[in-house]
Amino acid sequence: MGTFSAWHWILVAIVVLLLFGRGKISEFMGDAAKGIKAFKKGLAEEDKPETPPVVPASTIDHQPAAAPSAPPVTPAPAPAATTSEQTPASAPKVG
Repeated sequence: MGTFSAWHWILVAIVVLLLFGRGKISEFMGDAAKGIKAFKKGLAEEDKPETPPVVPASTIDHQPAAAPSAPPVTPAPAPAATTSEQTPASAPKVG
């Protein structure tokens, strides 16, 4: 019962490749790597607190008043067209 020789290990490798194929082994290793990454991510998430820190609702910071600038320009409403029906009754008609 000694150690296996190089020919034994080569024979085992050939049998494994024949049973599983080259693609299956690489898929298995990729899935194993994804599982390890997910496990590490899960451990990292456990260390984080469950609730976010409480932030005050709102604060008003004092800021010095800026120099007054020109007031914003608002467009004047367009005058409505008047007809003879819309003129006041007390106004004399010319004509």
